Amino acid sequence: MAMKLGNICLDCPVPAALAQFYTELTGWPIVRTDGDWIDLDAGNDVMLSFQLAPDHVSPRWPDPSAPQQAHIDFIVDDMDAEHARALELGAKLLDDSAEHPTFRVYADPAGHPFCLCAG
Repeated sequence: MAMKLGNICLDCPVPAALAQFYTELTGWPIVRTDGDWIDLDAGNDVMLSFQLAPDHVSPRWPDPSAPQQAHIDFIVDDMDAEHARALELGAKLLDDSAEHPTFRVYADPAGHPFCLCAG
């Protein structure tokens, strides 16, 4: 059976706010808003989507009692510039340890972890 990835969906308390964060972070356009569901076009027929979850509980990585469950890696050309931009947009730096200099770990405004990875 042939299969392709269609959507990566993040549950969140305010889909419009989180979609705006990611459209500004990535440059991917918002292409559909349908009630409590918003799609960003990530290219190659893949959507990054945001769905209302009124009782959303954020992961608390690296706390093992509330693990990250999943995260998104973004490949960047200029780590320092994208780091500054992510923080300016409202991301929270979780880990920039010298033990792994090729990536930094953040939480988006709803608490979902993501990484900026050197390209």
